[in-house]
Amino acid sequence: MSNISIIGLGQMARVLAARALDGANTVEVIGRDATKAADVAGALGRGATAGTVGAAPAGDIVILAVPHDSAVPLVSLYGDALAGKVIVDITNPFDSSATGVVTPDGTSIAQEIAKAAPASAHVVKAFNTVFGNVLTQGRPVDVFLAGDDARAKARTSAFIESIGLRPMDTGDLRMAQWLEGAGVLMMGLGRHGVGNYNFSLGVDIAD
Repeated sequence: MSNISIIGLGQMARVLAARALDGANTVEVIGRDATKAADVAGALGRGATAGTVGAAPAGDIVILAVPHDSAVPLVSLYGDALAGKVIVDITNPFDSSATGVVTPDGTSIAQEIAKAAPASAHVVKAFNTVFGNVLTQGRPVDVFLAGDDARAKARTSAFIESIGLRPMDTGDLRMAQWLEGAGVLMMGLGRHGVGNYNFSLGVDIAD
């Protein structure tokens, strides 16, 4: 069991919170609108709580389920309140047409978050290649992740397994650049090759 704090109150935040509770994890939801956060926690039930923006999150794993352009400022706002935490970045830094990313070459939102985070915190990129509607279906999809700290990745992987999904480690945090590019790839597939967003990327291991 993991202690999870989710910052954000959108679809992915709610889906991940529900899946986390299904996996017997504890869940704290945090949003700028305290009343809405309390309402979300109440709707989730099963002991979910509402936290306060800027206060130290209760969870050992803190999931950033916010718009990509809010992620770095938010981490800076929390500052030392995130010391020792595993910070899971699920954002996709799409441009306005979702055909590219807004980050400069050679970096990623996850890497920029790592620069803003306390030295004792560890950033893991994960979940950005899984659509929220697919998560609601309960299928055992693959979750690609990247990070520089082995223990942080192991803790994130254990959480992923607890909610019935398969963690797939892609390497160090530099790989977040390519995971964010994979988010763009998925948008293209949804628009063209697949024709909808009811699919997932995965690894098929040959015998």
